[in-house]
Amino acid sequence: MIAGLSIRALAIRRGGRLLFSDLSLDLKPGQACALTGPNGSGKTSLLRAVAGLVRAEAGEIAFGGGEAEAARGAGLHFIGHQDGLKPARTALEELRFWTEWAGGTAGQARAAADELELVPLLDLEVRRLSAGQRRRLALARLLAAPRPLWLLDEPLSPLDARWRGRFAEIMADHLARSGLILAAVHDPLPGATRSLEIPA
Repeated sequence: MIAGLSIRALAIRRGGRLLFSDLSLDLKPGQACALTGPNGSGKTSLLRAVAGLVRAEAGEIAFGGGEAEAARGAGLHFIGHQDGLKPARTALEELRFWTEWAGGTAGQARAAADELELVPLLDLEVRRLSAGQRRRLALARLLAAPRPLWLLDEPLSPLDARWRGRFAEIMADHLARSGLILAAVHDPLPGATRSLEIPA
């Protein structure tokens, strides 16, 4: 399980270009950090490296003493800028798939759908949902299969003002339960957060 996030002297290269080097960060339970910086600076690549989807050129990523592969497999959620939803499936099929994949139950999936006001949309194919509805569907897995570390790439971008406020409450509740959040953002992340700028 994840008891913290420690990044030490990390360097990531993409397409032959060094995105950043010597990057360090410590996150403890109850803390959030907003990754800022221009497009192409490496914010998404950093999230993917923490998730184990991108190999770092140098440095270390640790999860509070736990074995990294096990921590990633059972202790984090990664919600990318693209929602990763299959357009031909119904919202219910997608929610059930992601919930079961992350170790949640059908009851938790239903509770998450209710919390995010997705119940009236569950019989619709994903392609018929608006961008904001698709984002809420993707975010529902955070509630349906709770895990301590949330890696979020522009989580608020398609949400309207009401749902940005509601998701701010959800994030605050996650932190209050000793969760951790690392989010790549252009718009400010709501609530009290630290900030780490990745220069171009």
